[in-house]
Amino acid sequence: MQILEQLGLGLGLASLAGLNLYLTVFLTGMLVRFDVLHLAAKYQTLEVLGHDWVLIAAGVLYAVEFFADKVPWLDSLWDSVHTFIRPMGGTILAMQALGEMPAHMEVVGALLAGGAALTTHSAKAGTRLLANHSPEPASNIVLSIAEDILVVAGTLVMVLKPVIALCLFTAVLIVLWLLLPRLWRVLRRSFEIIRDKWKHLFHHEDTETAVITR
Repeated sequence: MQILEQLGLGLGLASLAGLNLYLTVFLTGMLVRFDVLHLAAKYQTLEVLGHDWVLIAAGVLYAVEFFADKVPWLDSLWDSVHTFIRPMGGTILAMQALGEMPAHMEVVGALLAGGAALTTHSAKAGTRLLANHSPEPASNIVLSIAEDILVVAGTLVMVLKPVIALCLFTAVLIVLWLLLPRLWRVLRRSFEIIRDKWKHLFHHEDTETAVITR
């Protein structure tokens, strides 16, 4: 049971970090700081998340992300910058939760944690790109708030019922792995349509310029 709880905590931290790294760190740190999450001996490595400087850094960065995440196209730019940051952060958090392990298991754990964080990050970034094709900004705001709610709910499940979290996050990742290829095909098609529109626009302007010149 102990190993399942550690896996649930590690997988949960990695998966949630892919959605919002800073909020995940801040919430977990606050739970540790105010003893809502009573750390057993096997989780003592997570105590660092409750340090003042960690909470301040995570809080400030989350505040920046809170606003950037609700502006069309700025959210996608923010996601692109975090393509490496979120998986790396998720891996570090997961390894902290898993604690000391044999070297070969640490490598396997890091690969799985990084893959989980990259999966949730890719789903978030891809969904935002699709939403940015709509002319109204409401969808970005709704998606951003929904993601924050998911992180809060996921964090609570992870720290209160880590075994249930292990099953839940595993199921979510499997579903995302099945859906991501379709999502990226839709995105690729969307970019092709935009590219064709730009080509047509520039070709039309060049034709008009040539007619005026004559």
